[in-house]
Amino acid sequence: MTERVGIVVRTRQRPEFLRRALADIRAQSFGDVRVVVVNDGGDAAKVEAVVVASGLDAVAVHHIAPGDGGRCVAANIGVRETGTEYVVLHDDDDRWHPEFLARTVAWLDAHPADLAVAVPTEIVYEEQREGSWTEVGRAPFWAGMQRISLTEMLSVNRAVPISVLYRRSLHDDVGWYDETLDAVEDWDLYLRIIRRGDIAFLPGEALAFWTQRPDATGLDANSMFALTEQHAVDDARVRDRALVEWVRREGAGLPLYMASLHAETIAHIDARFEALERTLHARIRDDLRREIDVHQPVWSRLRRLRRRLDRR
Repeated sequence: MTERVGIVVRTRQRPEFLRRALADIRAQSFGDVRVVVVNDGGDAAKVEAVVVASGLDAVAVHHIAPGDGGRCVAANIGVRETGTEYVVLHDDDDRWHPEFLARTVAWLDAHPADLAVAVPTEIVYEEQREGSWTEVGRAPFWAGMQRISLTEMLSVNRAVPISVLYRRSLHDDVGWYDETLDAVEDWDLYLRIIRRGDIAFLPGEALAFWTQRPDATGLDANSMFALTEQHAVDDARVRDRALVEWVRREGAGLPLYMASLHAETIAHIDARFEALERTLHARIRDDLRREIDVHQPVWSRLRRLRRRLDRR
């Protein structure tokens, strides 16, 4: 019997995180899963040892030679190997509520028109303490969000891989993770999905936990911190490609007009800010002068009194 949910675990030389991720998967109340661990250039023996020790059934391991992988390559290899109805990326440092799979699978089963489903997510902050990464705080990721909308997604990504279960078949329609990107590959895929159908959202308690380690460096670092510059580059690349598609289809008229409006808006804001600065500086100067004028007699009397005391 084929498992229903494929879980792709991308990992690279982080055996402790991998051990934690596999334990997290084992704790799910929904157990009809196939796990594909994609070792992106790490030590094969260490990964195999962690997988064996996890006690999970239906686990496949794919090793990528150093230099041949990357986030998107690892994701595509893992998804292709799942062979399941549904799929989700569970990077080695993130975690789930024990009911994540049960609730998201139930939603997609009951709503066949939805291509994917996302859940509320909490950011879990971690710090290195006594040789291990320890939780030190939490914060909601997009607090109050009630839906996944194209309008908001066009501005900034509103979901992370650990929070989204989707139908594997959608890759046949929208394509795979873009291997020309080193970051924002999830956002790029979500934009393509929304053009074809809905990504549902399950309001309520957080079911996914996105760990962040702002102070981490090297292999322990999060992609959003370690790849900050690459995120900016790839974000611009995704936007430019979409703009090129529009211009080829519709012409450059509307983008040119919007670009001019944007430039005028920025110039107007700058002018208003400069005017406000001048007004504030003038008010502060006038207030200080008034204060000096009001208190000048007092200071004059104090100076005269001090001179008298000095003479004595």
